[in-house]
Amino acid sequence: MIVLKFGGSSVADAACMGQVAELVRAALPRSPLVVLSAMGKTTNGLFDAAKTAEGGDLAGAMARQRTLMAAHRKAADELFKGAVPENLDTALTDLFGELELLLRGVALLRELSPRSMDAIASLGERLSTRVFAAFIGGAWLDARTVLRTDAGFGEAAPQPEAIRALATGHLKPLLAPGRAVVTQGYIGATEDGLTTTLGRGGSDYSAALFGAALGAEEVQIWTDVEGVLTCDPGIVPEALPIPELSFAEAAELAAFGAKVLHPATIQPAVEAGIPVTVRHTQKPEGRFTTISAEVRTGRPITALASRSPVTVLTVSSTRMLAQSGFLARLFEVFGRRGVSVDLVATAEVSVSLTVEADVPLAPLIQDLSAFATVGIHEGRAIIAAVGERLKSTPGLGARLLTALGDVNVEMISMGANEINLSLVVKQEHAAEALRRMHRVLVGGHP
Repeated sequence: MIVLKFGGSSVADAACMGQVAELVRAALPRSPLVVLSAMGKTTNGLFDAAKTAEGGDLAGAMARQRTLMAAHRKAADELFKGAVPENLDTALTDLFGELELLLRGVALLRELSPRSMDAIASLGERLSTRVFAAFIGGAWLDARTVLRTDAGFGEAAPQPEAIRALATGHLKPLLAPGRAVVTQGYIGATEDGLTTTLGRGGSDYSAALFGAALGAEEVQIWTDVEGVLTCDPGIVPEALPIPELSFAEAAELAAFGAKVLHPATIQPAVEAGIPVTVRHTQKPEGRFTTISAEVRTGRPITALASRSPVTVLTVSSTRMLAQSGFLARLFEVFGRRGVSVDLVATAEVSVSLTVEADVPLAPLIQDLSAFATVGIHEGRAIIAAVGERLKSTPGLGARLLTALGDVNVEMISMGANEINLSLVVKQEHAAEALRRMHRVLVGGHP
């Protein structure tokens, strides 16, 4: 069997759902489990309605509820050409009645706990899957009966062993060639039956967890791009899809700004030896990317990614010279202040580090200034070149730096895993640096 996950843009309206239905029907011989996100911007709408209710504006929250209800009823009406089945109409009425009760409770108490927010947010996926399952005639499964989590509302941690057992009992019996089973991404439940959500990338995470629990042949992530590209196409229009990507490469690219998916969300499938493919919903015959732990591309450079703005801190002290313990003291400050460090480069009497631009600098600088001088350089960008043979390819670093020409590089760091070479430049030079480096990646020369 296979798992097919479709994001919000893929099921944004009736026309999009019709396209997804064709893809699901084509996969029927492979016993598909279909994992859906909420329609379009529904989740944002639910958060907005909940926040409005928390502020005591019940009328405003109800107006948002009616807008969401109208969008889902319109999609159902168009899919069924005006003849919405009675059971679907009843299901939609019940779900919006549940939403109304939840919003009234929040407005009455003027309190929106993470637990309440998860209950409200879950309605987006429950609505989209009800409409879609009715349209394709598939079995509908409440993901909360299988996807067991802890009680970390807002970003709950899945419990893989429990999920595997529950999938065997509740989900496997529904799967068969010629039949699609439709369920929700993003949502789960505690052992006590309390609704939870998985946080960022939750639907991809759900698909990977279901795939791992069922021993799927493949997990397909359907989105609005033809796989993972060699660079951001908004900056480099000639960026190309990457046919194969190792999990390590995907992790590096995501860490430095690639936005197609976050590797942590597909890790359960990768660890289970299940390939994950990233495909374009509207171009099913187009190119796509396969991500697997077993992939060995052998490419010097696979792709480029960029993240900005970041801040560079240069910490200097003559006490570093021939003394032990300085770095321990330095990083103790960052750990105590809860500040994550991305890149590090050292010299005899100084250390340069990059941190996110929104880090509160004043208390950090105060602590560091007790034993060192600190230079601050804001408005910088990290550019990462990722590839399996970066370190072992003679002359590659020279070609990249030559390609940059007059773009000044302020910091260089070779990743500890040998597949990441990162550069720091001024933020306003990042786009041009990416375009010049991409010419080396694609054309093999400056």
